[in-house]
Amino acid sequence: MVSLKVQRRLAASLLNCGKGKVWLDPCEPLLISMASSRMDIRKLVKDNLVTRKPNISWSRWRNRKGNDIGNPRRVGYGKRKGTREARLPSKLLWMRR
Repeated sequence: MVSLKVQRRLAASLLNCGKGKVWLDPCEPLLISMASSRMDIRKLVKDNLVTRKPNISWSRWRNRKGNDIGNPRRVGYGKRKGTREARLPSKLLWMRR
């Protein structure tokens, strides 16, 4: 197996992404290893032998699940910044009666 570290690094700088986002065609490792300059890497990008992997969006479902209304977490004494009156005025409670 040939090392493609340099090619991956050059491709990452050309494609404006990280080294982990660069996809090198596993069927053509010898052809890719011959590329030693930015111009050679540009040709490989044009031939789709080197491409940028798509961005993966992370699901926020688990985060939203924890922030449901009525969830008793993070409401203890240590999390309270205002007085009881500031958080829920007694006047408001009186008006709601």
